Amino acid sequence: MTMASLSRRQLLVTAAVAGGGMALGFTAQAAEGRPAEFTPWLTIAPDGGVTVRVTTPDIGNGVATQAAMTVNEELDADWSKVRTEYASTLRNQAEGGVYSAAGGGLAWFSGRSTRDDRMTLQLQVGASARERLRAAAAVRLGAPLSEIEARAGMLIHAPTGRRLGYGEVAAEACAVSLAAEPALKPRAAWSRLGKAAPGRLENPGIVTGKAVYGMDVRLPGMVYAALRQSPVHGGRLKAFDAAAVKGMAGVLAVVTIDPDEPRGAADGAKEPMRYPPFSSAAQSGVAVIAEHYWQARAALEALPVEWDAGGGAAWSDAAKLESAAVAAVEGTAGKTIVSRGAVPETGDGRTVEATYLTPYCEHAAMEPLNGAALVTPGHVEVWHPSQNPAQATWIAADETGLPLSAVTFHQTLVGGAFGRRGFCDDTRMVVAVARKFPGRPVHVIWSREETARQGRYRPLAVGRFRAALDAHGLPTGLSVNVAQAPGFPPLGLIDNAYVAHTLPSVRIDAQTLPFHLLTGSFRGPSYNSYAFMTETFIDECAAAAGADPLAYRLMLLKDAPDPAWARCLQVAAGKAGWGRKAAKGRGLGIAVCNWGGGGKPRSGTTIAAVADVEVSKGGALAVRRVDVAFDCGSMANADGVEAQLVGATLYGLNVALNEALRVKDGAVVDGNFDTYTVNRMADAPPVIVHFDALSGDPRFAEVGEAGVGPIGAAVGNAIFAATGRRLRRQPFAAQEKSWS
Repeated sequence: MTMASLSRRQLLVTAAVAGGGMALGFTAQAAEGRPAEFTPWLTIAPDGGVTVRVTTPDIGNGVATQAAMTVNEELDADWSKVRTEYASTLRNQAEGGVYSAAGGGLAWFSGRSTRDDRMTLQLQVGASARERLRAAAAVRLGAPLSEIEARAGMLIHAPTGRRLGYGEVAAEACAVSLAAEPALKPRAAWSRLGKAAPGRLENPGIVTGKAVYGMDVRLPGMVYAALRQSPVHGGRLKAFDAAAVKGMAGVLAVVTIDPDEPRGAADGAKEPMRYPPFSSAAQSGVAVIAEHYWQARAALEALPVEWDAGGGAAWSDAAKLESAAVAAVEGTAGKTIVSRGAVPETGDGRTVEATYLTPYCEHAAMEPLNGAALVTPGHVEVWHPSQNPAQATWIAADETGLPLSAVTFHQTLVGGAFGRRGFCDDTRMVVAVARKFPGRPVHVIWSREETARQGRYRPLAVGRFRAALDAHGLPTGLSVNVAQAPGFPPLGLIDNAYVAHTLPSVRIDAQTLPFHLLTGSFRGPSYNSYAFMTETFIDECAAAAGADPLAYRLMLLKDAPDPAWARCLQVAAGKAGWGRKAAKGRGLGIAVCNWGGGGKPRSGTTIAAVADVEVSKGGALAVRRVDVAFDCGSMANADGVEAQLVGATLYGLNVALNEALRVKDGAVVDGNFDTYTVNRMADAPPVIVHFDALSGDPRFAEVGEAGVGPIGAAVGNAIFAATGRRLRRQPFAAQEKSWS
């Protein structure tokens, strides 16, 4: 079609363009002087400002910037004019799940930003808007469509040099209807993805203090609530004396949260929630509401409260919990979840057996749990740093008994999450308090101590491993019995290459322990425990065989269908100087694992780490350097990938070295960083990320959780190389490491 033959007044233009694609739900909206909406995902303002709507909350991982970058690969706007805003969960409900088309419940989760369905949608959004802009420019300039170029936010008529900004024709372009969606550019033609590495779009706001996190929310008439829940998870509020504090300065009310109160069920859900309702169940609690937070907190601390601890108090300390877990794996086997071949009891060589333990750990995010809500008749409005706003919207509806259409959810930036804010139990507690004080916005704030003691912790996990070695020292089979507090299945174990492909026979039994402490997602759920166990055990097998740990792994992997495992090992080892002689007390350790691959070759992110450690004779440990090599297939933003791998490695390192929650009479003792140790910046070793093992495979597998897997085993194996001591429990700081 010759676009020049159409009137510029014509609001519906059909452009004959090649290709097909997904339906994007275009709606023509272009009010005078307002941004033109090309699709629910994209608007362009008259000044050329581009707004990309995102569903994925940014928790410091850059997912919002990644979404905008993906759209702009096809749109080709002026990057300095691109911004993001969070998509409306209310609109998603009203328009039949318009934002959940790609990914369903996971479309709103704070990660997975490079999933195929998500990236394809975002690329198509950009491509379609670009073609509609070109079509409108052709009409405005009276030129054939084929002569209009879209470049850096400008529409250029190449023969004459005439130019129009995207914003100048946006109102007309948003009403263009394409006969078919344009074909996407081939990857070879990409100019941004995999090549450019822009800084995160929210960085200027963070630096200047203009960015709004949950703790920054300020609303007209807002009051504050300080919250305390049963110190023993699952306990109940027995008695309290509100009269004792109601006369204190600023105090407005004392309210209770009763988990046994009837709660409404949200109706009209258009998508499955990420987590089931019981994951976000209300906990018994009491809150003081006051004009200012410190007034509320002072009154809460003065409030006489009596708790019924319930059955959880029987767990006198963490040692009792750990002993019960160890007894479970040494007793009867759990449910068989992997079975391949007949695992031999003995081999031609020796049999290797070991039991490993990882304790409960707290997420220790910098921003304490908090959120604000306004409950009025027939409506609830929430401002919250959630990891999953769709889940949070459902929870707000469920807590109030209102339909989803009556919930307005405002997503803020998130000051650290690591899985803690994914279940949205914190959203429920915010709404539960606010509905007891309707008519004014209530900002509910957990103290640092309350945040730590009411976590959804990394589950305590224990694994008993056994392998019979043949005459060459190689395992003829592997049997594992694992027991853990409620949580995810043993990822990092069942996804392991040795288990999935290389060992001739494998049996894995698993059981869930009846512990009362609440658990949830923790960066690299369960993978953070079982990668440590598996890779430490492989090292023990190598030692029993008298083999070099690297050579032993490469021998096990020689017939593996995915060469990335061996390649990552070789790159990390080579960069770290594997094989060099070291004095006693200095050693290198290695480990390799995969996140997200499900045991399939060329899936997920395979990652290897080599740790260089030094241990004094007295047992003081220093990690001097970590080398990381990985294969996630392809990268969209190299700087973002590197930042995530460094951050995940340091996160996993601290877990391995320091973290373990203490328990007394069923209650978590640790409440702040004075007793719950977190590495400071001065403690962080250099983490060198090497890109040499990348395969270039078409997938863009996620990396934000991958780095927590190998580091614990790599450090533990390095300690063994340096001292001859084998550490089978985390945290390492609590284990004996001295040598002579």
